[in-house]
Amino acid sequence: MNDQRRRQVTRRGFLGGAAAAAAFTIVPRHVLGAAGTTPPSEKVNVAIIGTGGQGIVNMKQLFQERDVRIAGLCDINAESDYSMFYYGGTAGLKPALELVRQQYGQPCPTYHDYNEMLDKKDIDAVLVATPDHSHAVICLAVIGKGKGLYCEKPLCRTVQETRVVTEAARKAGVATQLGNFGHSSEDIRLYCEWIWDGAIGDVQEVHAWTSTGARRWTDLTARPKDTPPVPAGFDWERWLDPVPPRPYHPDYAPVRWRSWWQFGSGTIGDFACHHLDPAFWALKLDQVDRYQVEASSYGTTEEVCPAASLIYYHIPARGNMPSVRITWYEGGLMPPRPVELEAGRSVEENGIMFIGTKGTILGEGWGRSPRIIPETKMRAYKRPAKTLPRVAGHHRNWLDAVKGKGRPSTHFDYAGPLTEFCLMGNVALRAGTKLDYDAKAMKILNAAEANEFVTPHYREGRTL
Repeated sequence: MNDQRRRQVTRRGFLGGAAAAAAFTIVPRHVLGAAGTTPPSEKVNVAIIGTGGQGIVNMKQLFQERDVRIAGLCDINAESDYSMFYYGGTAGLKPALELVRQQYGQPCPTYHDYNEMLDKKDIDAVLVATPDHSHAVICLAVIGKGKGLYCEKPLCRTVQETRVVTEAARKAGVATQLGNFGHSSEDIRLYCEWIWDGAIGDVQEVHAWTSTGARRWTDLTARPKDTPPVPAGFDWERWLDPVPPRPYHPDYAPVRWRSWWQFGSGTIGDFACHHLDPAFWALKLDQVDRYQVEASSYGTTEEVCPAASLIYYHIPARGNMPSVRITWYEGGLMPPRPVELEAGRSVEENGIMFIGTKGTILGEGWGRSPRIIPETKMRAYKRPAKTLPRVAGHHRNWLDAVKGKGRPSTHFDYAGPLTEFCLMGNVALRAGTKLDYDAKAMKILNAAEANEFVTPHYREGRTL
């Protein structure tokens, strides 16, 4: 940030000096920041690493911010079909560059090597939207250059990677934000304020679920045997880094990587940073140094994440909050229908439910506000004052922090522990036994062999 501020001061000083030296020179209005425009000295130059579907989704959001300019794009894939998931079109370096051209009337620089791009002095901040297996090494490279960092969820693929990145960001003092956009929403603040107000008494159970499972991405349960050619314009070796090499197959990349342990973190890695976020914040789970986690699943192999699973977290009392059991459901598994739910009303395929000593809060789908059930009880509830600061927007919140205005909503000191908590579900899945976990020491106490799943396995010569 200090380097960025110095750059901004230098640019402001230049503009002021130029005006004094050439008082009668006519300068275009947009250069000086006329009404409706932002002066160059106030712009945030953002680079994007990873221009697959989610990278482009983020870029389009950044286009809406008047003080942002996309200053660089980096990817190892020219273009691929992403229509199998919600993005619904082609993505990659070529489509992303065309969108930049349409937005600004000219292209921006493109790169295959993110280290080359990060050396550019005019880049203030970086948005990372690559597959999970490369998050850690790329984030550390961005942090090492002192640039603001926005990383898609989960923060990293493994617990240890997440811890290292979190500590590096804290030490560097850069502005960080995780891509769990719901953390900037009104909804999550309502969950917290109502629960802290005692709306449903002491929370004893939490249930969170999603219909998605790893079979959304692949039907394979072991590595494919065939070795088709690598598509033109796709740098497979760079895509693999830093994990051990294997032959290319379209069931790995560029779209289907999420269901493979070596590249992704499965459904819980994909969705839990969204769906478990209200519980993590409202129940102050960042205060928990030790807890137990266990899991059962269908379709889990040494290579592939589960088609469906149940994960149980047993959380001890902390502060004035009692112990709580948190259950994660994926792949179409659902919690029991709440007894308070009105007849004829069904439960949606994504959601979270808090069960307390005095009632139940149900939140479903994407962007739906929490509701106490039944609805008669919701209408009778006298809502407390809004005590948590509200956020103008997830990207806006991060950009303001990059410019030195406050701290992001889901900075890594919060997002790191949240990610670690979610990823311990994967450790339990792979270990196949109930784990007693010391979160502070990052160590499994009762099954030493399971600690291998806490750490990443990199190719020879690559380390954190």
